[in-house]
Amino acid sequence: MARPGEFTERAFLNGKLDLAQAEAIADLIESSSAQAARSAIRTLQGEFSKLVRDLSESIVTLRVYIEAAIDFSDEEIDFLSEGNTLAKLTSIRDKLEDIFSKARQGALLQEGMSVVIAGKPNAGKSSLLNALAEKEAAIVTDIAGTTRDTLREHLNIDGMPLHVTDTAGLRESTDPVEQEGIRRALDAIDKADRILLVVDSRNDTLDTAKVHEYLAQMGPFFKERSLDLARITIISNKIDLQEQSPRVDIESIAGDQKLVNIHLSAKKGEGISLLRDHLKQCMGYQSSEEGSFTARRRHLEALEATRRNLQNASLQLASGVAPELVAEDLRQAHASLGEITGEFTVDDLLGRIFSSFCIGK
Repeated sequence: MARPGEFTERAFLNGKLDLAQAEAIADLIESSSAQAARSAIRTLQGEFSKLVRDLSESIVTLRVYIEAAIDFSDEEIDFLSEGNTLAKLTSIRDKLEDIFSKARQGALLQEGMSVVIAGKPNAGKSSLLNALAEKEAAIVTDIAGTTRDTLREHLNIDGMPLHVTDTAGLRESTDPVEQEGIRRALDAIDKADRILLVVDSRNDTLDTAKVHEYLAQMGPFFKERSLDLARITIISNKIDLQEQSPRVDIESIAGDQKLVNIHLSAKKGEGISLLRDHLKQCMGYQSSEEGSFTARRRHLEALEATRRNLQNASLQLASGVAPELVAEDLRQAHASLGEITGEFTVDDLLGRIFSSFCIGK
């Protein structure tokens, strides 16, 4: 019987596909939306790889130019003192930023966003999950502690996969079953991209000064550590009981970070569109399919490494230090890009990639 990924691995090893195209086959099989499937096809057709190869070629051309300056350092003409060398490097960095932006969108299409709904018992957490899922995914009652375990739903917002986890109400409890549910809730909170802190707007009005105090009331976990407010969105629920209209309040935390408070009614579905738009904005997601392709976390890590090396090269070149250091930064940037297509890839990475495929494919 064929091993997982054996056929695709053979195609890669025989030069029929590069590594990004090979991974796109698995992404196509696992795609959770029509947009993700179309983007995976674009990657399979080589759209992502072409952008990476073109950028690699630009880096190689600049490397040749700088290596020539090193080899002919005794000549009267100093290649590196000319302004066009730094301009070429700046142009390469601009191209990289464009690719990085598109790859980040592609990674969102592939991996999605992890969201945890948290809060005190009876705040309306399960009602919020049902409103986002547009179905009765969770049991809703007026009895505090109805949700005793984590409940996960896989949704999508305009093509962006959304992995939503509803959690047990956070409070001090002596019930061992409820304690285990709270432990699982806290574990999910630790791993989430975004935490939706649901509060009853009739009883609690939160701002940056009150959030940590409010969290501390829900148990020793929040007393021992301080959650990053930039990961939290406050959901002021049950506005229908006060005859209020949906709205979004934004308060500055530090620098360009904001604390967002969305006033809505999960039971009535009022203001849910504001929450959906906010979640897309948090991840920088754009629903346009123009030029989109799928990407993986390892691709983003390789592009990030390339970005750091090119930035170092720019600093070295601007400061006029030894050109050998600039050449080395460019060499490392080129190698990082090669990891995306498989030009420079270790065997153990290949093993991990193809073992994630279904049998045969």
